[in-house]
Amino acid sequence: MSSKTTPAQRKQRLTGIRHQQARQRRLRVIIWTVLVVVLLGGLYAVWLATSAPVGDTGAAAPGVAPRGSGQYPYQVGQPGIGQAAPAFTLPATTGKKISLADYRGKNVLLYFQEGLMCQPCWDQIGDLEKNRAALKAAGVDEVISITADPVDLIARKMRDEGYSTPVLADADLAVSKAYDANSYGMMGDSKPGHSFLLIGPDGTIRWRADYGGEPKYTMFLPTSQILADMRRDMQAAGQ
Repeated sequence: MSSKTTPAQRKQRLTGIRHQQARQRRLRVIIWTVLVVVLLGGLYAVWLATSAPVGDTGAAAPGVAPRGSGQYPYQVGQPGIGQAAPAFTLPATTGKKISLADYRGKNVLLYFQEGLMCQPCWDQIGDLEKNRAALKAAGVDEVISITADPVDLIARKMRDEGYSTPVLADADLAVSKAYDANSYGMMGDSKPGHSFLLIGPDGTIRWRADYGGEPKYTMFLPTSQILADMRRDMQAAGQ
């Protein structure tokens, strides 16, 4: 009997080899597809963890209620709504000292910010000034800003930027600490963070939003967003 393979046998063997190679290719495709899906799933989980608003996956500071959503989450620290605003008198870029008592009878928006090294904070002042009419329409009579830098350097920065909003120098952080505004920033407690408080005509806090806290550390947001958050929270509080 001859040991040679016939053409039919060779064809059958070749067909079997091709089928085996095809199965191996399909198996490799399946493996790579699974790996890609797992990788993309992991990347998506990381993205969610780093972009979720406070109150979803970000931890709020102790005793602070998470608020807001999306791009500009914020917290609400203490002293909060309905509490007396701590009094202060600080040197200002106007060349005089300014006291909170000077604004009795008005709604004044306090804006705590990180100071000279935070350009977005100064851009925030610029945006507030551009939207004075909208602020007035929302019932905000005056805006003042508070930071920890020396008043002469702040005044020079304001002149360079062409802004006129009074900025107060809280050099020893006494006022920032009284408002706990230095708990919401990228610089730890060494600087006040990006916090807004609306103080009513009687000296009580009508609204508060601390945008500078983790995980977003927001140092700028549109004035329209500030006003939208203010209106929503005040309506919810029955104001």
